[in-house]
Order: sequence, then structure tokens, then C-alpha cells
Amino acid sequence: MAVNLFAGIPVSDYAAALDWYERLLGAPPSFFPHDTEAVWELAEARSVYVVRRPEHAGHAMHTVIVDDLDTLVDEIARRGLEPAKRETYSNGVRKITYADPEGNEIGFGGLPR
Repeated sequence: MAVNLFAGIPVSDYAAALDWYERLLGAPPSFFPHDTEAVWELAEARSVYVVRRPEHAGHAMHTVIVDDLDTLVDEIARRGLEPAKRETYSNGVRKITYADPEGNEIGFGGLPR
């Protein structure tokens, strides 16, 4: 079965969100479907998008599992963002969570080595 992902992040301040997510994700958006939506393709057929929807802003919670969590966290720090939370679960999985200015949470996870 093929899996595609298109995960949304509602925001009220679209311009501020563009800047913040470019720093978090390390690149400008892959494309803009319309004036108030920006899409980042994280991997083939796996994207996150920011959309201006003030009535829903601040409620997104997404976690992306990556191969090299430490390197990613270091790269994000060089772009000026620090995690809101760091967790290690009993099974060895680690999760680093960032909170955007509106309260949306974007976590990056790393599997045990």
C-alpha cells in the first residue's frame, strides 16, 4: 500500500509562520497552492503545509521520524530555533518538540540506535 501524507498547520499570522517554518525546515516552501498556503515536501509524497486559518491556529501536533535526530537539531539551532521540549521514552525513542509562535507543535523523533 502506498502512503502519502499532507499534514496541515493552521496559523493566524501567515507571514510570520512562513519565516519560522523556513528556519525550522531549512528551506523555502516547495510550492504555494494559493496566497495563504505554503507547502514543504519533506520526502516524496510526504508534505507539511502552513495555511492561514485563524479560527484553528495553534492546535497542530505532528511528529516526523528522522534518521539523524542529533544532526537535525544542531542544524535547526544554527538557524536560531531551540526546542520547547526534549523527551526520551522507555523504549529508547527520542523526541524533540518545537513550538511555533502560535502554539503548534512540530516534533522530530529518533529511533534507538
